[in-house]
Amino acid sequence: MAKSRSDQMVERLRNMQAAAPDIEASAVVSVDGLIMASALQQGVEEDRVSAMSAAMLSLGERISTELGRAGLEQVYIKGDAGSIVLTSIGEEAVLTAMARQEAKLGMIFLEMRRAAEDIVKLVG
Repeated sequence: MAKSRSDQMVERLRNMQAAAPDIEASAVVSVDGLIMASALQQGVEEDRVSAMSAAMLSLGERISTELGRAGLEQVYIKGDAGSIVLTSIGEEAVLTAMARQEAKLGMIFLEMRRAAEDIVKLVG
């Protein structure tokens, strides 16, 4: 039996996390804030992650446009306990990843870009 698009997205998220072990959790979220697929840790609320991801992407796009830097690709947030990176997946979705504090960001950016290129085919 063929895998659903959601199952294929989850599999791709898990492959991304295997390739970049500093990524602790990830999700694909629609621009309206609905979860499409996730590989989140126990205790992480999907609804909260999806709503905040969509809000951050929207805010990032607005800032980017207003400051003449249109074509937003990524939003990066660094905190004391780690980082959150959001990468757009076409026009309809965003890839969110939560990374450890000591993460190698270059590897995370690379793996997220590769995953986004694969997932965009499943979103449409």
